[in-house]
Amino acid sequence: MTIFKKVVDESYLTTPEAKELLADVESERALDEEREMRYELARAIEHANRFSTLEAEESRELVEELLELEKVDEATAYKIADLLPEDRDELRTVFAQGRYSLSGEELDNVLDILAKYI
Repeated sequence: MTIFKKVVDESYLTTPEAKELLADVESERALDEEREMRYELARAIEHANRFSTLEAEESRELVEELLELEKVDEATAYKIADLLPEDRDELRTVFAQGRYSLSGEELDNVLDILAKYI
């Protein structure tokens, strides 16, 4: 017997948003003493707590501002919001696998937006 899995819905999350969701799951599991937290869930919670630097609302605002820029697509905006690059070199690595590269002025625009949140 084979069980097929089907993707019903898909959306991007920043690490702080994932941290909020995982905190809800963690508190729910803590109330039920019979339910153990699986290894993968515990690692996901640990990762989100360690690497989440912004609040969830701030990260959503950052993504919204980045999406207003012409050459920043949704996936890249979420990646930038998670990594919070601090200089041009770090920012270039985010765009390295993309179809296009940004000019110095465009990189500076992204860094100016990031400076508000760092």
